[in-house]
Amino acid sequence: PQLAAPQLATSNPTLTTIALEKPFCIFDTSLSPNKSYSVYLYAMMESAVAGSSLVTDHGGKPLNSTFQQTSGGRLGPYKAAVFSVPNCASPPNPADAGDVNKVADVLKQHLFRVGDDGTCLYDPNFLDVCNPPLAPDTTYRFKYTLVDNTDGIMKDQTLWSDPIKTRRVKLPMKIDTWPGRRSGGMIVITSILSVFLFLLLSGFLASVFSTV
Repeated sequence: PQLAAPQLATSNPTLTTIALEKPFCIFDTSLSPNKSYSVYLYAMMESAVAGSSLVTDHGGKPLNSTFQQTSGGRLGPYKAAVFSVPNCASPPNPADAGDVNKVADVLKQHLFRVGDDGTCLYDPNFLDVCNPPLAPDTTYRFKYTLVDNTDGIMKDQTLWSDPIKTRRVKLPMKIDTWPGRRSGGMIVITSILSVFLFLLLSGFLASVFSTV
């Protein structure tokens, strides 16, 4: 898994979400005719125990570990999403993202945003895969797996992604709210110009007095 292209997902990652590209054409060689498959997305914190990165049991069945059970990925991978295998034959056209009538559909087909559900943890009637907000300023890794819907066995998987870090919360005291505040470079330039203007004015006055 890799970060979504900037033209499709601006400000990515955010404080609590990470938008990933779906696995187009990744699992094609593992698909069999007349079979039904799903893609499982797993997430875990980079700081998770090294030996806990497995996403299947000894029988090859994918784990159903939840966000709560893994302390948000701190103890190991949790299942963040389940979706259909992307259609490699007709991938979405990124150019359509500029069309207001097509952008929502293009983004839904092309991307998955981890951490995008802020209510599932607190909804007792929620039965789907819960995808709660991620922790700010935290590094995560992600993995896609291909699962046969008939026998429930994992048929293929990607490597764990490179580390991807959510944004850090900026403290209010560090936010510059004064529009007139200048950087150090601007102050130096202003000082030089002030000295130059003073010397120029002094030279002008000296020339005036010398001619009087």
